[in-house]
Amino acid sequence: MHHGKKGRKFGRKTGDRRQFIKGLLNNLIIRESIKTTEARAKEIKPLAEKLVTLAKKQDLASLRLLLKRLDKKAAMKIYHEIAPKYQERKGGYLRIVKLGTSRKRDGAPWVEIKFV
Repeated sequence: MHHGKKGRKFGRKTGDRRQFIKGLLNNLIIRESIKTTEARAKEIKPLAEKLVTLAKKQDLASLRLLLKRLDKKAAMKIYHEIAPKYQERKGGYLRIVKLGTSRKRDGAPWVEIKFV
């Protein structure tokens, strides 16, 4: 049975996959917009939105959780710069825009994921 199996594997083992997703999240937060494949963008969007919601609390516990889950530079940026912009917003901090092109190698569609 396939119960409780969610998320994409991206052809990687568990630890490699976690680091890969962490790297995508760090790049997204630092650059505020990245060009990637549709599958990768759909995988990191809910994770990034949860991080913004956590950062909106603006307390020491949430900062420590962000430092645990992200690099220091990315954690500080999301806590001090990105989250305060979205204090009044209830959710939907990210947007995925399809670029209409695909990767040469395997035909994976390119998208841009960015903060609204």
